[in-house]
Amino acid sequence: MAHRIFIDGEEGTTGLQIRERLEGRAELELIHLPDERRKDKDARREALNGADIAILCLPDDAAREAVDLIDNPDTRVIDASTAYRVAEGWTYGFPELDRGHEATVAAALRVSNPGCYPTGAIGLIRPLVSAGILSSDHPVAINAVSGYSGGGKSLIAKMEDPDCEGAISSAYFAYGLGLEHKHVPEIARHARLDYRPLFTPSVGRFRQGMIVQLPLELRCLPGSPTLADIRSILGEWYEGRRFVSLANEEETKAREGLLDPEELNDTNRLRLFVFGNGGRGQALLVAQLDNLGKGASGQAVQNLNLMLGLGEDTGLN
Repeated sequence: MAHRIFIDGEEGTTGLQIRERLEGRAELELIHLPDERRKDKDARREALNGADIAILCLPDDAAREAVDLIDNPDTRVIDASTAYRVAEGWTYGFPELDRGHEATVAAALRVSNPGCYPTGAIGLIRPLVSAGILSSDHPVAINAVSGYSGGGKSLIAKMEDPDCEGAISSAYFAYGLGLEHKHVPEIARHARLDYRPLFTPSVGRFRQGMIVQLPLELRCLPGSPTLADIRSILGEWYEGRRFVSLANEEETKAREGLLDPEELNDTNRLRLFVFGNGGRGQALLVAQLDNLGKGASGQAVQNLNLMLGLGEDTGLN
């Protein structure tokens, strides 16, 4: 019998991409509400409680409301909002977070899908903190640029429609300069940092794709590690993973002059790089991913597969 899946908010950017990845899979039955009933609370309640897994692609408050509507103890949830990413009782849906974390996701009743920036940042930082090569109280700075689709329908309209109110003509802009970005608590908690990282996000005039950068002064780290030490830790941490990989030295060298944030678009891949200048004692760790893939909808499908006991990469090749 097919697993029943309801995407609450399937008309949004993330929801549409999840639906595209799930449609046509014989082992799944998608529950759809007609357009006129998508915001009807009773219709949503019935769909949520009738699903084996409900995927919430909603703003934070609406996601909380949706969870409150579920009284079927067998309905499991994947939430793509920020609402539960640091909440007790929720499993963080980054399967590569630790060895064996896939099994934790697979058994979970409630899974919070990570944010796009945190996926890259945590993917770089957590292995180094766990290995003791980066102290948990290190003053971490993270710089990142994303495609504008990460801002949802409102930002997409401002970037694509010159007649839209508040239309943006810039090729690039920084934001979150008040240093209160909603992803910061998530990064600090799941990267195992004692203090909030200094996070500076930005947006480029490309629809999707992302680069997250972590600069490090090697002399300031415990034991003054080398670039090779960092490569070794990251390589061992992600060895054998389907979707997260460390670029080898040849790949890294080839991209020193240009690293394209769109290179992994339409995939569920996260690729990590260790750039640097050993002679200067400086490193620049970089994560490259599709903000709508491993940073959102692709990761949600990966979590769904694990929760249903299916192949982790089903529908994601």
